[in-house]
Amino acid sequence: MIYRLVIENLKHRPVRTFLSAVAIGIQVTMLLTLVGVSHGMLDDMKDRSRGMGADIMVRAPNSSLIGLGTGNMPEGLVNKVREEPHVTFATGTLNQGVGNLDSIAGIHLDEFDKISGGFHYVEPPSGSPFQGPHDLLIDDIYARAHKLHVGGTVELSTNWRVSGVVESGKLSRMFADITTLQDLYAAHGQVTVIWVKVDDPQNIQPVIASLRAKLSNDKIYTMEEFTSLVSVDRIPQLKDFIGVVIGLGIIVGFLVVFDSTYTAVLERTREIGILKALGASPGYILRILLLESVILAAAGTVAGILMTFGTQKLMHIFVATMTQEIVPEWWPWAALISLAASLGGAFYPGLKAARQDAIEALSYD
Repeated sequence: MIYRLVIENLKHRPVRTFLSAVAIGIQVTMLLTLVGVSHGMLDDMKDRSRGMGADIMVRAPNSSLIGLGTGNMPEGLVNKVREEPHVTFATGTLNQGVGNLDSIAGIHLDEFDKISGGFHYVEPPSGSPFQGPHDLLIDDIYARAHKLHVGGTVELSTNWRVSGVVESGKLSRMFADITTLQDLYAAHGQVTVIWVKVDDPQNIQPVIASLRAKLSNDKIYTMEEFTSLVSVDRIPQLKDFIGVVIGLGIIVGFLVVFDSTYTAVLERTREIGILKALGASPGYILRILLLESVILAAAGTVAGILMTFGTQKLMHIFVATMTQEIVPEWWPWAALISLAASLGGAFYPGLKAARQDAIEALSYD
């Protein structure tokens, strides 16, 4: 009986029910989209690091985990690394941020090709390496996002000419000759990361031990170690930011349900009076309103999850350089957060309704 009454109450006010569910859904979508973008960008970073084909990476002691453009080392260290037993090859790259989360990777093209297996050129198919000091290679994702083709101009700190479009998946979305980049950004003779290839996987740990003994101040990881560190849980600032968004989502959900339920209580004062006159207890009245909030939270969660697939499509179209993943493991958390916000928003209006005097409620106009 109570469930039928709840459903009929929601059906009786279709517009308010729909808008409340959509508002809760937007809260869920906001949360899942942020988490999806965070996971997507970090996973994309890991994939592009693996695309270098290296076994070990050496980074400056003051470099941040996800900011490869922070903290440089003398390029002369590359030769010292190459002298290590079991090291078959090593090369240095310079990563320079250029704003809007974009960065250019400065590379020695021949060395880059040797360690990574080389670029696969999309445009022109025959390949077109750097022909001038201000030539730029871009990946197909960056080219699509900015509608660029070979011969086009990329305006950053200086004007770059697009000399080729390559498949994504290797280190960065933009590549320039490392000497040009070093000159432009006053990083003469410096690199951000040294990528190391070892002759046999069994020799990776001995090489790391030797490098750590000689380069005690630098950060040295296997690729597996580095990619395991690149996660939301390992980055306090990102984790805190997500926590703030979750808090905002709870507040938004609370206010939406509070407003909807409080208004509904006022509109249904006489109805509540009739129920109490028929013998309904305060607990029964409160249970009706809380059940309505649970249904709204469930509907809003489903709507929010479905809208997340829409935001993923929109990100792919309008912000192609930022990857959004669908994160099913966060769906239960989103449901719990929307449920907590909905129940919190409905509790006071529900308690107010449950305490109403039946005679006063019946006389309400």
